[in-house]
Amino acid sequence: MKHYTAVVERDPDTGLYVGYVPGFPGAHSQSETLDELNRNLQEVIAILLEDGEPRLEAEFVGIQTVQLG
Repeated sequence: MKHYTAVVERDPDTGLYVGYVPGFPGAHSQSETLDELNRNLQEVIAILLEDGEPRLEAEFVGIQTVQLG
């Protein structure tokens, strides 16, 4: 079983959840719920993998808090 890390944000204008896999071209989707977003991303990734395993352009490392002042 292959695992991919998706970054998820909420669009302030539409209220939709937007998710993408860093460095994986085309691996992105949006939806009204997190469950639906996860299903959408699974489907998109499966379709993209039909052409073979991609060479990721970047690797997700983590998040970092930057403090000013």
